[in-house]
Amino acid sequence: MSGVPVGYQSSASSPDWLNKGDNAWQLTAATLVGLQSFPGLVVLYGGVVKKKWAVNSAFMALYAFAAVWICWVTWAYNMSFGDKLIPIWGKARPALNQGFLIGQAALPATAHYHAGGDVLETAAVEPFYPMATVVYFQCVFAAITLILIAGSLLGRMSFLAWMLFVPLWLTFSYTIGAFSVWGGGFLFQWGVIDYCGGYVIHLSAGFAGFTAAYWVGPRAQKDRERFPPNNILFTLTGAGLLWMGWAGFNGGGPYAANSVASMSVVNTNICTAMSLIVWTCLDVIFFGKPSVIGAVQGMITGLVCITPGAGVVQGWAALVMGVLAGSIPWYTMMILHKRSRLLKHVDDTLGVIHTHGVAGLLGGLLTGLLADPTLCNLFLPVTNSQGAFYGGVGGAQFGKQLAGALFIIGWNVAVTSVICVAINAVVPLRMPEEKLEVGDDAVHGEEAYALWGDGELYDVTEHGAGRAAVAPVSTPPN
Repeated sequence: MSGVPVGYQSSASSPDWLNKGDNAWQLTAATLVGLQSFPGLVVLYGGVVKKKWAVNSAFMALYAFAAVWICWVTWAYNMSFGDKLIPIWGKARPALNQGFLIGQAALPATAHYHAGGDVLETAAVEPFYPMATVVYFQCVFAAITLILIAGSLLGRMSFLAWMLFVPLWLTFSYTIGAFSVWGGGFLFQWGVIDYCGGYVIHLSAGFAGFTAAYWVGPRAQKDRERFPPNNILFTLTGAGLLWMGWAGFNGGGPYAANSVASMSVVNTNICTAMSLIVWTCLDVIFFGKPSVIGAVQGMITGLVCITPGAGVVQGWAALVMGVLAGSIPWYTMMILHKRSRLLKHVDDTLGVIHTHGVAGLLGGLLTGLLADPTLCNLFLPVTNSQGAFYGGVGGAQFGKQLAGALFIIGWNVAVTSVICVAINAVVPLRMPEEKLEVGDDAVHGEEAYALWGDGELYDVTEHGAGRAAVAPVSTPPN
């Protein structure tokens, strides 16, 4: 070992199987995804809602991020990526033991066999870094999914009900999708392509959020009629963290710092930029003004649409996906939503069904059309996979993508409904009208800004050593 630089020599904390470059990138990618949630979506939600709901909306995101962490390491990680219990679920067990966390990472159920036989086609995923890195990376994906669901429920869901919803939905819905598609379950073995979460995260969040919004009920009528963003610059700050953080979201998908990671990051930016531009152009053409909030929506649909295919489509395909990501969800949100009785009835606060549900479904189906065979062979466990555009078995791939989407949608609608009904039997899902009238001050005793305005209940004056005394007021201060 004398001729090997010290930084590359093996030791107890740096075993032979450890690739330091891969480990450094995967930890960085995980942290970027974590930053998308906190502070990214915390700030975005806090800025995009009406002022009286800024604190509550940001806090829902923050709570979900923390709660998912505890559930994840206690039981949910192995339900998503551990040994197979049934074809849609892994065996629940903690991910806390040091022997488990510092050993080489392995996803035991991901070994893929030729259809109908015992001949191994692709070995199980075994990245060259510790299991702790995979647990971290996948945890922040689970967390952001719950935070996206919150976007459908802002401005009226009881915080106590949300505290119950997060662990229940993670356990009985997210783990099913993650294991089925990524962890070695039946959709993984069948060859459904979801490069980095178009189905597991975005399609799930879109339809689960819409379903939960149905059961929770709508916001107060005046909030539905007028819900202006309280701080568009905060919204842009959160959006920037979301876009830049997607380099870790999709760049970490291959579990290695390799050429697929590079390709996926470039494709992500191509699709997102095109989607934003198309959405903005449609706003100008049909409404006469370019909307900043519209541009953020277009950015998000581009990020979501490319995610299921980021590492398996060519650059020109990412451009095509961007055009469709900026136009089809725009149509469903801005035109179809106003014509559909169901869409108008369900109060999906931030339109998550459009930005994540529709965009995630669109991306998954387009991947079934545009997945490049050469890129597929670099990443997918099922060899010779390709999109329908390339002929051959591509038509079957499109069918798999559609069937996989229908399973994810059906499971989320059913399980989310059961969870909401169960919670409502214990605590009300929706806040009482008196809290809906006031907002943050009534729910948390806190406000986002030290300014009088819509929803303020109390005049807060300094009293004592850093404490605040509160007294009811009925008129604004001079």
